[in-house]
Amino acid sequence: MGDIPRIQTFSNVADWADAAQDIIVDALDNGQRQQTGWASFAGSGGSTPTPIYERLAKRRTIEAWQHTFVTLVDERYVPEDHPDSNAALLKRTLLRHEAAGAEFIPLYRPAITVDRAAALAAHSLAAELDGQGFDAVLLGMGEDGHICSMFPDSPTLKTLLAPALRPTVLGVPHGRDGAAPSLERLTINLPYLMSARRVVLAISGAAKRAVFEREAAGDPAVQPIAALIAADVPLDVLWTEKA
Repeated sequence: MGDIPRIQTFSNVADWADAAQDIIVDALDNGQRQQTGWASFAGSGGSTPTPIYERLAKRRTIEAWQHTFVTLVDERYVPEDHPDSNAALLKRTLLRHEAAGAEFIPLYRPAITVDRAAALAAHSLAAELDGQGFDAVLLGMGEDGHICSMFPDSPTLKTLLAPALRPTVLGVPHGRDGAAPSLERLTINLPYLMSARRVVLAISGAAKRAVFEREAAGDPAVQPIAALIAADVPLDVLWTEKA
């Protein structure tokens, strides 16, 4: 069982976003130097990471981004022209300016089922990574404690959190009786986070800090934050009170 990481606290969003992008850029640049000239990044959806993405888009050189592939930690099972698409969000915020030349690997595929789409995405990621882990991952966290698409009480949760499985992408059914998620999703699993070189968890607001502290002390079999810690994921937790 790993130790609960120290929460790095920032007084404003600008400093918080700057710190997150510094960690990510350092990890990507190290990855390019240490591997075959390529780096890999997986980012989250939602509104929280937008200021981080906007900084990253301008931070590295065009040449560095042209040797980086970018994907998502999770995606709703919807095409890119859907308003809930994480791919569309990433293209609006990150994959522009200097980062426009990065290679984007989508998780969504127009397959017959979400599980088939997940299998296709898993194959593409495995081919790109060629046995390596992501150089950098940016995570957010919901107020229910979910990361990626690892939702409390989901029938796929224990499988997604199983540390002994190989890194892969799995389909997540929509929740029943009002439970999250409202749409089918695709998500990477815990072993992908375990194999990453650097994972940034960026959270904001007093409510989410309380959720993190509660979940960190929970059961790693069913609580994703506790699972990250128990699996010794290389985790940086960055928090600002300003949502």
